[in-house]
Amino acid sequence: MYKESNNVVVKHLVNRLRDVRTASNEFRMTIEEISRIVASEALNDYPTVTHNINTWQGSLDVQMIEVQKLVLVPILRAGEPMLTGILKTLPYAKSGFLAMKRDEETAESKLFYENIPNLEDKTVLLLDPMVATGGSLIDGIDYLKSKGAKRIISLNVLGAPEGVKKVQDAHPDVDIFIAQIDERLDENNYIRPGLGDAGDRAFNTND
Repeated sequence: MYKESNNVVVKHLVNRLRDVRTASNEFRMTIEEISRIVASEALNDYPTVTHNINTWQGSLDVQMIEVQKLVLVPILRAGEPMLTGILKTLPYAKSGFLAMKRDEETAESKLFYENIPNLEDKTVLLLDPMVATGGSLIDGIDYLKSKGAKRIISLNVLGAPEGVKKVQDAHPDVDIFIAQIDERLDENNYIRPGLGDAGDRAFNTND
């Protein structure tokens, strides 16, 4: 299943990312904000557990997300601002890391670093801003499944319909929550209209 956000604030923020005048620090903070909203949409029906808290009027039983069962895994480096944003809402969730790089000639991704906690009985939020061909996301999902993740939810900012479909076909059990699906991939496998390289723009590493 995939769900594109229909939140007008999310659409506003995505278009801020598209603007070439958006500086890297604002770009990162905008991704953080989008990620927090999309995460709230993805976890809207997530099971809660009863916690007893102390309020100004005394003890109260409340429903809380069981964050100990959540693991946030960004695909580095572009996924790092997504992690930062979501941790502001769910600061006690565990994190893991996957570092992958796309070969610009073959459009295939390669994993060159991982640091993943125990995923047994855990729900993983896989954080990847861009879904172009879908290759990196599929590889990331493959790896997390090999580590025993109970459930995987993909959180994304921008995607091409070709890439989203490819991920769905490869992993129909993975739910995809995405801020915006654009028109198409071009002949170079870039999203159109897109917003450029999210990693370069977030960390000001483009030439």
